[in-house]
Amino acid sequence: MNNRTLLKILKSDAGIAALVLRVPVGIILSAHGAQKLFGWFGGYGLNGTGQWMASIGLEPGYLMALMAGSAEFFGGLALILGLLTRPAAALSAFTMLVAVFSVHFEHGLFMSNNGYEFALTLFAASAALTIQGAGSYGIDRVLTEQMQG
Repeated sequence: MNNRTLLKILKSDAGIAALVLRVPVGIILSAHGAQKLFGWFGGYGLNGTGQWMASIGLEPGYLMALMAGSAEFFGGLALILGLLTRPAAALSAFTMLVAVFSVHFEHGLFMSNNGYEFALTLFAASAALTIQGAGSYGIDRVLTEQMQG
């Protein structure tokens, strides 16, 4: 990857609004990923999450749990820091689309019925961050300034 491509990925003209969106979304995603990967915050860890994923047809369950948990945990941390924001947000958006259609869609919109409203909200926020980038307050901004000299 050349510097011009990397600069396009990192550069963002978004202001503080990106920070206001990035941090809470990153916290939520990383916490959900920690549930899947480590069993923190009442989660089931990789084995339990993998068994559940296999039971709903996402095979191989352990690998799917590892991929979803990693996307959420590490992607969430990247969003909090504003590091590689666009790729992290794009991966998070994709992960949320999978959650919407493989787990929640059949239950309708509302969370009270295990519906897709929460995953859809995280998808929308992640998609917005994919478009706008980290904004003025993130590591991407520092890297961009260093690359531009």
